Amino acid sequence: MIRKRFEWKLRDRTLILGERTLIMGVLNVTPDSFSDGGKYADPDRAFARAIEMEEEGADIIDVGGESTRPGSKRISEGEELRRLVPVLKRLQNRLAVPVSVDTYKSAVAAKALDLGAAIVNDPSALTFDPELARVACLGNAGLVLNHMRGTPDTWTKLPPLKDVMRTITSELDASVHRALRSGLIRKQIVIDPGLGFGKRKEQNAEILAQLEALSRLDLPVLAGPSRKHFLSRDNAEHTEFATAASVAVAILHGAHIVRVHDVKAMGTVAAVTDEIVRSFEAGG
Repeated sequence: MIRKRFEWKLRDRTLILGERTLIMGVLNVTPDSFSDGGKYADPDRAFARAIEMEEEGADIIDVGGESTRPGSKRISEGEELRRLVPVLKRLQNRLAVPVSVDTYKSAVAAKALDLGAAIVNDPSALTFDPELARVACLGNAGLVLNHMRGTPDTWTKLPPLKDVMRTITSELDASVHRALRSGLIRKQIVIDPGLGFGKRKEQNAEILAQLEALSRLDLPVLAGPSRKHFLSRDNAEHTEFATAASVAVAILHGAHIVRVHDVKAMGTVAAVTDEIVRSFEAGG
């Protein structure tokens, strides 16, 4: 796989994608996320973890105030802001790397951008709140469009996709066009196939194996396999090994950014995999 280079335009900087894999560190400030729920709900602990992730090599810190684990229920705008605002205020102007907010609510995104966030990571790819694209445009923010089927509380009831990559590519293409109609430019957009977001367990392996199919959209790709349910093993250590394997495969098949919980360990995985990619590109 020869990974295409892109520029990702944010409000105050441009990130170069494709020279090496960028690491997006996950900071869940929720009580119920599947792997670290409640651990960083306290703003002081969340702030300390963000600083730690930056020191460990994170290129982006992705802060989320609403869980999208399977079976989770949606929360109100007010509750999401109650969780996010104290953390974002603590982080404002304290990090050298950009902050991303993981939300599908336009009002939450607007407040986060006011508090210094530079990226909106929409888990619904504009299907829950299309107004979010206009908010990202007005804030000159980067936008991640993450493919999702249904809602977390319906995922276990959904049938397998008949043609998983064709469907994901087509639906992401529609979301990209929706974003462009709202005023964003292509250099602001990153796409994510949404591993685990309404896909059956076996189809997540298929997505990773065929990730290169997304290249036809000519946009940078983010992959977030970290600790997803489809990788779950009999203990946390084995699940982390499964995550490492998935991160390496995603990079080999074209991912420009990986979203992970364990920044230090997965940064090592990414660095070694990048060496393999560069060797392939040099030989190709």
